[in-house]
Amino acid sequence: MAAQLPIVVCGESLLDVFDNGATPAGLALDAVVGGSPLNVAMGLVRMGQPAVFFGGVSRDFLGERILRSIRQEGIAEDALVLCDAPTTLSLVGVDAQGVPSYRFYGHAAADRQLLPEHLERLPAQVAAIHLGSYACVVPPVDATLRQLVEQRRADSVIAYDPNVRLNVEPDLGVWRQQVDWMAHRCDLLKLSDEDFERLYPGVDPQAKAEEWLSLGVCLVMLTRGGSGATAWKGGRRFDVPAPQVQVQDTVGAGDTFQAACLVALAELGCLTPKALADIGPEQVRQVLQFGVTAAAITCTRRGPDLPRRAELPVLG
Repeated sequence: MAAQLPIVVCGESLLDVFDNGATPAGLALDAVVGGSPLNVAMGLVRMGQPAVFFGGVSRDFLGERILRSIRQEGIAEDALVLCDAPTTLSLVGVDAQGVPSYRFYGHAAADRQLLPEHLERLPAQVAAIHLGSYACVVPPVDATLRQLVEQRRADSVIAYDPNVRLNVEPDLGVWRQQVDWMAHRCDLLKLSDEDFERLYPGVDPQAKAEEWLSLGVCLVMLTRGGSGATAWKGGRRFDVPAPQVQVQDTVGAGDTFQAACLVALAELGCLTPKALADIGPEQVRQVLQFGVTAAAITCTRRGPDLPRRAELPVLG
């Protein structure tokens, strides 16, 4: 069954570095293993789905810490590419509402070093492939991931979350081109409302969602922070509210939502291209509700501390 096949998550791993307060000589910094794709992989495993991480990891001491986290979480490391390039650092500032801002230090770093010859490391059969964030728009990893999509999109669900990072690639045109390229090839397209407004200012989300559906996307989802999430499928719109929680910060909330939606699709038997194309309204609502519930739990914690399956409701 597709639910027993692994989900491949592609892209970057890094260290999120948080301000932990002033010291007599400067600042105390708290570095947490992260990166949007690695967060998604972690969330999948914590919620009971086997996950393979396809990404570059440095052999430096920071990369060793990332590798240790991957092993502790139980993420399959068969497709990891170890190299001597440095580890990307992401400095995270959080405002009074818990909303993060990022500054990246990752030029020529390990997470950009995936090459086409590394594709042979992936399992022959997988349920889904998730891509997102800046790995899809920086060379040489971007070309490798495009090749992967072309190779596997007929047999596996392709899920995409742009997760725009202008500190890495400041040209919005590049991000729009990538979304357009993926909209012709992916089955599941998810954006945050913040990313949507950056990419398509003044555009009606429903009109854009209908355009993407007409190109072959099976399910379009838009997260709206504390207002919940929206999905479009088969000419219908679905809205679910977010649980009301005490927000610590929203780091990793979008990654949690993405992982949870993939888990829900797998548990409902909808994680194949055909099943996702045929998904019904009640299943769409269940997927959305599961996603916002999981994301709300992450928001109550510092950093990308994603929930376990036992913390979430039973589906069915």
